[in-house]
Amino acid sequence: MGIASELRRLLGNDAVADDPQTLADHSGDKWFAHETPEVVVFARSSDEVKKLLRFANENKIPVTARGAGYGYVGSCVPVRRGIALSLVRMNQIKEVSFADAIAIVEPGVITGELKRAAREEKLFYPPDPASFEHCTIGGNVATNAGGPRCLKYGVTRNYITGLEVVLANSDVLRTGGRVHKNKTGFDLIGLFVGSEGMLGIVTEITVKLLPLPPARATLSASFNSMSEAAAMVQQIFAAGFLPSSLEIADKFTLEAARQDSGAAHVPSGNAHLLVDLDGQDQAVDAEMQKMRDLIQSRKPTALEIATNETDCEKLWALRRQFSNSLRATGLTKLNEDIVVPRSRLVDLIAFAEALSERSGFPIACFGHAGDGNIHVNLMADRYNREAAVREKVRGVLDELFAQVLAWGGVITGEHGIGLAKKRWWPEASSEVARGLHQTLKRALDPNNILNPGKFLE
Repeated sequence: MGIASELRRLLGNDAVADDPQTLADHSGDKWFAHETPEVVVFARSSDEVKKLLRFANENKIPVTARGAGYGYVGSCVPVRRGIALSLVRMNQIKEVSFADAIAIVEPGVITGELKRAAREEKLFYPPDPASFEHCTIGGNVATNAGGPRCLKYGVTRNYITGLEVVLANSDVLRTGGRVHKNKTGFDLIGLFVGSEGMLGIVTEITVKLLPLPPARATLSASFNSMSEAAAMVQQIFAAGFLPSSLEIADKFTLEAARQDSGAAHVPSGNAHLLVDLDGQDQAVDAEMQKMRDLIQSRKPTALEIATNETDCEKLWALRRQFSNSLRATGLTKLNEDIVVPRSRLVDLIAFAEALSERSGFPIACFGHAGDGNIHVNLMADRYNREAAVREKVRGVLDELFAQVLAWGGVITGEHGIGLAKKRWWPEASSEVARGLHQTLKRALDPNNILNPGKFLE
């Protein structure tokens, strides 16, 4: 009896699929690697996940969990084939509590839906990855997803107060809960958030929510050069501001947006700065006036302010379209979510420009300037068709990552290691850290069934 037949007997016919189209649909994410699983399981409850993992562990069958497949590093590619475990049918928002300021959700809930459900209760879930209208909260937990609001509010990990996790041996771990502070033993929540599905399968998530800020304002400014825009970032902090978001974009990114019919209005200039403030009405008004005066004193080429949610989102539409605009150039976009110390922001921009000139590859930089997490996008022609181009790209990325690490930065701030950054994992971590990762993996998954073939191998 084949795996699919045994799983149908165990979980029911509608939970299992092995037709070619479904297998292909679950072979990868937004990165370039694909591998076809032997079977896809659509779990509907933690009990079904428990049954599946007991079966898989006993038979040493690989299980690669996935949400909506919006990752950028191949984390959910089933490299060892086996079972692709989809959690998208576990999509219930079980509770939103204003009194406790928490929500309890299943992993297949779309992040944008959670944000809207919280907003209806005058609560706020701050993490906002660019794909929040498509990605799942379970995927966000797996990668410790971030987004523009990380600057003021932090990343996914900062909002997880409780998890239910099915371990490889089918034991169910419940850790944390409804309280916002908890120091009972080790930080097991922190262990699983960002673990890329290699230590357990998350089946329920309790998230902390904040009071919904009643006011918001957005400032869009353009400059003649990226060095001016990057210097402006430091001046904003020096003046005592803590924006909720502080984004930057370079000339290549803006030019791609200008050529893309799907992009919103693109202001003049060669560098773009987008600043968000939120809080109480009078405080936001006063801060935004001071912010405007500060930026105006640096003679931007364009300056625009929005003071209500609808107009703010119109200014943000351009930022949310950058990735699509870059893809519309016809070049292959390799998105490297590196992070440098904030003091190195100007240095990073200069290094990327020099690296582009040396290599001949356009490099588009945009992203979260406020916390040093810049998306350095290497734009390559014929990447998927010519091995020589791929080899040259690897050499350019070797240079980029070596410089980032030399500055005390990291090779990923949001997307994870997965397959895309597996090559650089040894350089990005110490021998002791790698050994500890292996020890944890062996302790929790001794048969190596959970998402095998990724950076731990």
